[in-house]
Order: sequence, then C-alpha cells, then structure tokens
Amino acid sequence: MARADIDIQGLQCAACVARLEAQLQRVPGVTSACVNLATERASVEYTPEVSDRDALLEAVEVAGFDGSWAEDADSGAAEMEASRSERTVRLRLALAVFLSIPVVAVSMAWMHGRPLWMELALMAATVPVQFVAGWGFYAGAWRSLRHGTADMNVLVALGTTVAFGYSVWTVAVHAGHSYFETSATIITLVLLGRVLERAARSRASASVRRLLELRPRVASVITEGGEVETPCEQLAPGDRVIVRPGDGVPADGVVATGRALVDESMVTGESAPVAKDVGDRVIGGSVSRGGVLVCCLDRVGRDTVLSQIARMVERSLTSKAPVQRAADRAASVFVPAVAAAALFTGIGWMLAGHAASEALLATVAVLVIACPCAMGLATPTAVMVAGGRGAELGILVKDSAALERAGGVGLVLMDKTGTLTRGEMAVTQSISVLPGDTSAHALAALVGSLEAASEHPAARAIVAYCASQGVALQPVTDFSSEAGSGVQGVVGDRRVMVGSQRWFADCGVQSDAGLAQEISKAEAAGASVAHVAVDGRHVGAIAVTDRLAPGAAEAVADLQRLGVRVIMLTGDHEAAARTIALQCGIDEVHAQVLPGRKADAVKRAQADGMSVAMVGDGVNDAPALAQADVGIAISGGTEIAAEAADVVLVRGDLRGTATAIRLARATTAIIRQNLFWAVAYNALGIPLAAAGRLSPMVAASAMALSSISVVANSLRLRRFR
Repeated sequence: MARADIDIQGLQCAACVARLEAQLQRVPGVTSACVNLATERASVEYTPEVSDRDALLEAVEVAGFDGSWAEDADSGAAEMEASRSERTVRLRLALAVFLSIPVVAVSMAWMHGRPLWMELALMAATVPVQFVAGWGFYAGAWRSLRHGTADMNVLVALGTTVAFGYSVWTVAVHAGHSYFETSATIITLVLLGRVLERAARSRASASVRRLLELRPRVASVITEGGEVETPCEQLAPGDRVIVRPGDGVPADGVVATGRALVDESMVTGESAPVAKDVGDRVIGGSVSRGGVLVCCLDRVGRDTVLSQIARMVERSLTSKAPVQRAADRAASVFVPAVAAAALFTGIGWMLAGHAASEALLATVAVLVIACPCAMGLATPTAVMVAGGRGAELGILVKDSAALERAGGVGLVLMDKTGTLTRGEMAVTQSISVLPGDTSAHALAALVGSLEAASEHPAARAIVAYCASQGVALQPVTDFSSEAGSGVQGVVGDRRVMVGSQRWFADCGVQSDAGLAQEISKAEAAGASVAHVAVDGRHVGAIAVTDRLAPGAAEAVADLQRLGVRVIMLTGDHEAAARTIALQCGIDEVHAQVLPGRKADAVKRAQADGMSVAMVGDGVNDAPALAQADVGIAISGGTEIAAEAADVVLVRGDLRGTATAIRLARATTAIIRQNLFWAVAYNALGIPLAAAGRLSPMVAASAMALSSISVVANSLRLRRFR
C-alpha cells in the first residue's frame, strides 16, 4: 500500500468532505480516503499497481476542488497563497460591510412607503454585495450542484438569491416592501463568520506550525573552501556544520568537535540545557546556549526527529475518529434535507393564508440558519488542537481513532525493563560455581563472550562488567537467541547457554541444588538472574539489577488516581518483578511472561470487556502493543518511530501515559460538547426559523456563530496541562 497526502482548496463544510471522500474512494485501487475540513487535507491509501497519483488529483478535480501534493508544497508559496485567499475574503467582507450598513439603516428607517428612487438606490447598493462580495457562494454552489451534491454554499446562495430576486420583483411591479437588507446582511454575516472561523482554525493549527518553525533555515557548512551558508533543505548526510551560541542545530547528527550546553526542551521537555561533548548526539531544532560545536550530520530533511514528529502529528490530523465519520455521513444528507424543509416551509405558510413576503422570510431563515459546518468542524478542530498540544508535551498520537480509544482506557499493562525501570542494568553478583569447576573469572569470560552478540539490556550489563574486570572476550560461533528465554553458542570449544531457569528445564538442563540458595537470595533482593550452563551442565549464574525509572512510581499513582487499573507484565522472575512493583505501587504482577504471550494477556483482558492500553519499549512488546486498544511506546529523543504503537512518549517519561489518557479524555469531552451544540443548534434553530420566530438576519448571525463557537471551544485544549 502507498499513502498520499493532498492539500485541498475549496472545502467549505462537512458536505464538501463527504463529496470528496466519495469521489476519491471511487478511484480503482483506493482502499481508504480521509478528508479533514480543519486542515484542508486529504489522506489517501491506495495500491500503486492498480491506481496512480495522477488519478487521485483527477478525482479531486472531478469533485470540484483544487488539489496539490502536500510533500511538494513550498511552505513559502503556500503561505503566500493562503494570505492572498485570506486577503480576498477580507476585501469582499469590507465591501459587504461598507454597502450593507447604509442599506440596513435606510431599510430600518423607512420600513414602509419607500419611494421608488429609494428602492432603486437600495437595489444598486445591494447588487455588488450579492454578486461581488457573495460571488464565492455562487461559485461554490455551482461546483457542488454540477457534481450532483449540495453544500453550505448552496444554502447561502439559494437563500440570498430568493430574498434578492423577490425584492427585485417587488420593485419592478411596485408590489410593496422589498428585502434587499436581508440578502445583504446574510452575505455580510456569513463572510464575517468565515473570516473569524479561519482565524480560529489558524490558531488551532499553530502548534504544528511552531514545530516546523523550530528548524533553522540556513546552516554554516564546512567545505574545503571554508564556511558556506547553505539552506537546510540542501543539507546531506555527512555534512559538517558549525553551531555557534544561539544557533539552532540544522539537522540530527553527532558532535565531532567542541563542547556546549544545548537546549533540547522542544523534544525532551527538559528545561535545563544538556551538556554535549564529542560523540554525543544532537537533535535538529535544538539550540546551543553556550559553546561552539562542529557536528557531523547523519539525518537530514524528512529523516530528522523534528520532521518525524511534525509528520506524525499531521498524519494524526488527517485520520478520522469513528464519531467524526458518523458526523460526516449525517452532513452528506443534511443540505438536501434542509432545502426540502425550506420548500415545505414556504408552501406551508402560503397554504396557511400568510402573505408571500412572510412565507419568503421563513423560507430564507430556514435556508440560512442550517449549518453543517459546525458538525464538520466539531471533531477535527478538537483533534487538531489536541494533537498540537500533545506534541508540545512530548505525546505523539498517530491517529484520532486512537485518541478516542485512549479516553476509555480502564486497564494499563506495563512492561518492566525499559518502561518501569531504566533498562540500564548492572551486574551485582557473579554467583560462585561448584567447587573444582570453572573459575569465576573463566565463567565471566564465557558468558561475556556469548552476551557480546546480544542486544538485551542484561547482556550489555554483563559485557560492561567483564570489561571492568579485565576479562578478555573470545569469538562466538553457532550463536542463537530464544526471545524472552536466553542465548546460546560455542565459545572456544565449549557450548555455553545463558538464560532463564525455565528455559534450562525446557532444554533438559538440570538446575544444581548447590547454587539454589545463593540464587534465591539474589532473586529475593530483586535481582534478575541469568543462569549459566556449560556443555549442558548448570555451573553458575550472574545477578543483574535495574534501577527504577524516574517518575515511575508517580506515573502509576497518576494512573490510579484516574481510576485506571495497572498491572505489570514482564518476562522476569516473580521476585525481581515484585520488588520493582512494590517500589512503584503496583499490586498485580504477571511474571515470566514470554514476549509472544504478552499479546495473549492483552486479549484475555479485552475478552473480559476491558479497554486495554499496553505500555512498552516498542521492540519485544510489539505484538502486545499492536493487540492492545491503545499501544503506548516509551521512546527516547532520537527513537520515535515505534510502528506498532498508537501513542509514542517522545520524552521517554512514563508519566506521559497518564497525561495522554487525560488529554484523550479532555479531547473526547470537547468533541461531545461540540457535537451536542452543533446538533442542538440545528435541531432548535430550524424549527424556530420555520415557525417564523427568527428573522433571516438573526438566523445568519446564529449560523456564523455556531461554527466559531465550535472552534473556540476546541481551542480550550491549548490550555491543557
């Protein structure tokens, strides 16, 4: 499967979204299409062998919109285009306001018995408002109707045209009172609403823009001819750049020379600058606060941590939560239903014996007050603000559906090593071997040589211990690893096994009673014990311990305060697991669980009706992360792409788990509020308008305010802590 992101121009309401999605999904090879009204972007998954990218752009054009590839977009050109579009709308609004004020003033002052010259003057002032300031509504309505659908533009164009056309007819035949002020005011208020709505949506996407703005625009690259100022877009892996005090690091890399304090708060959240020396990694977008560095770049452009974070946030915004899909489906039939309701309203008033002018006002009010925009913006604006705020807090949510699921989590399963603990193990004891057998030093040489081929945290601790003891390591042949159990191989002429007691039993290696007492003492103290067998005989063990991760106990307490049940799920033995669990405040522990069986544990919890989150390091825990309702990966600053997870904690701080759940709950609450008010607004407004209780001008004001109120309510998430 391939994925394409398309920037869309011309989206106005949720009905537009439904029309474009339907058109994209008709393209052969397209498996899914999500269009986001708030970000004005479409995300399409398709099979390259069946469909091509050109067909996607053609589908966008067929639906009546303009599209361009998001990855090809020039940010400067995009900003200019957006600014030009904004300026056009504002100019149309200014024209509408300038002409509508006298039209309304005159109409209110002379409500009856206006002379013909005054009616002609009102008509002359209204024509530019109707057909110049309001041209966008006609253009949008034509595009929509041409493709067999109806959107918000259709309602506004239809309502104002009816009012304007009726007024022209009354002037032409001298039939009485005109309603030029009605059409002029509706267009003015709707334009004002769109300007205010765009401003609010721009504020909602500010967090994503701030992420991208952290990147410097140019870098000082060291070449054979000296320093050269180079645009960051032209940097390549291997380039050496100079970073002076106050400069931003242009891309990810390693310090080649120099020493400095670097502010990495935009990724790690650590407010204090971090000391960087030769060999240390630096993250693009971080800022030198003192000292000069020469850095060798290894990740540039889209591969940098900052770009990955921004891309993940943007991807999450183009996805859809189930509640949003339901709202979009409702909006797709909303406009035709409103048009029918307006028609029946007019007919009903005429049949009831009311004057044509009264029937006209009720009909126009119904057309104008209906607002699918609020329904279309209810979810994406909340998700947009939450996604940006989450990124600022070091929480990346990969899609909005995961955000919705996270709000309902009632059980969190946590891995131990690298999650609740630092994952930085150290050898605390080399348990004596049987008398007359291999010496402790020789045992360390065998174990260290074997573990040097492994990437497990305990293996790294053992290798470091051997180095500190001056143990010389030997080559290993026939190496193999059993996930969650142990490793084995041939060192010199001896077959060595290092792993769990359970694995030894499975392999037919008998545990030696002479070692049992010392091993039990080490395990009771909370150490993890790696049993050692040489040539099929249990000859010793090495005890390693891990330290509790900073904030682990606080993270568990935060989750429990939220009413979330926390269980430790680990492959370690019971005693070591319970020691860490006791320090964290976790009551329930499932120990000696193999990586493959962790997913089964998640399934069992789900079968009991629980909404489950799995928290792990994203490597051995990948099956469980994928199985869980919400997979949460603990990540460090340079490793954020945990593919199996739905949520990535970029700062590696376990306390982000509770923060993510609180953010999800707050976002879900905002979405529900938005949808309630959007539905309630239409449910109350349309009947009132049909009953003649709302004038068209009041209806237009209410329609404009409905969308603005939804976006403003979503913006409250920017203050989330």
